[in-house]
Amino acid sequence: MKITARELNRATLSRQLLLAREPLSVLDGVRRVTALQAQHPASPYIALWNRLTDFAPAELDAAFTERAVVKATLMRITLHAVHAGDYPAFRAAMQPTLYASRLGARFADAGLTPADAEELVPELLAFARRPRTSAEMQAWTEERLGAEKKDGGWWGLKGYAPLHHAPTDAPWSFGLRPSFVAAADSDPAPRGRVVDAQALRTLILRYLAGFGPASVADVAQFAMVQRTPVRAALQTMGDVVEQLQGPDGSALFDLPGASRPPADTPAPPRLMAMWDSVLLAYADRSRVIPPDYRPLVIRRNGDVLPTLLVDGYVAGVWRPTAEGIEATAFHPLSPATWDGLATEARSLTALLNDRETQVYSRYHHWWAKLSGEGEGQGEVRMLQPLPPAH
Repeated sequence: MKITARELNRATLSRQLLLAREPLSVLDGVRRVTALQAQHPASPYIALWNRLTDFAPAELDAAFTERAVVKATLMRITLHAVHAGDYPAFRAAMQPTLYASRLGARFADAGLTPADAEELVPELLAFARRPRTSAEMQAWTEERLGAEKKDGGWWGLKGYAPLHHAPTDAPWSFGLRPSFVAAADSDPAPRGRVVDAQALRTLILRYLAGFGPASVADVAQFAMVQRTPVRAALQTMGDVVEQLQGPDGSALFDLPGASRPPADTPAPPRLMAMWDSVLLAYADRSRVIPPDYRPLVIRRNGDVLPTLLVDGYVAGVWRPTAEGIEATAFHPLSPATWDGLATEARSLTALLNDRETQVYSRYHHWWAKLSGEGEGQGEVRMLQPLPPAH
């Protein structure tokens, strides 16, 4: 069976609850979409606002506090918010990647070895049975390794050890200064470079549920794992997965019976969060981002700007300012589309008014550069005035 590029787009939007908001709880919503990028504390909230009917931010606050949804270094060695039930398998599947990335470079430059990490991790987890600030964790590391090895040692351990971020501050549960707590039921014995085949299988199936159909390269990109074990895992799954032919003739994998709407299924406009997972989950990001627009929204340092999604594809960027939510289109949009974006802006404004009216303001420097980069940009409009800050 062959699937077109537009059908792939609609399949992604359907799995990610972006064809229509759904009346799910926060826990069910997080599990449905597999994982939410969480580099910025506000992004999981805005991501769920885009996906859930009558999203209540306090419900996500409670889920973080109760550790029913956990924030941790996972796929692509990046902060994600995931359902607590998914964390153990995701973490185990990522173990070889975390081992290779966090116990080399700065960790090795500090004169430390993987054997040192294996000795330190159980003690670190015991210390972090209750939330510990970054300063406390650094002091603990310095006490055991000395001042010269402290920075490199903590840099490696905070990504390698099974630690969650502990909620610390309003308005988005996590502040700019993180605190850490040991993952519940965490394995105190690191497994080094060993690939946990069952955990990788679970991660692949959860990924396909949230982002499929997808190629071996897509799975490897999403998690930052090697393609060889991904390919081997898929080959052992038999009829648990089915194989499709992508638009370019490549092999794609999916769950039998998973949602794949027709290409002409309407897709409403959305104001997507910074680093939204839908923009980053594929090796071929043209599924959602037109290639000409990719450098505009994914900056060279890795910042991924909050985007306008129009007819299922990135069409521009947005930001809250003192005057309101400003939308910059990369090509002309229809009056109906602008009306739809304005409706979304009114809803988003209500969320931000209760939390942080000018979220993402530290990234506004990118907008000054956009004017010189995007030939043929359509228009800049103020979608929704914001009330004066109190």
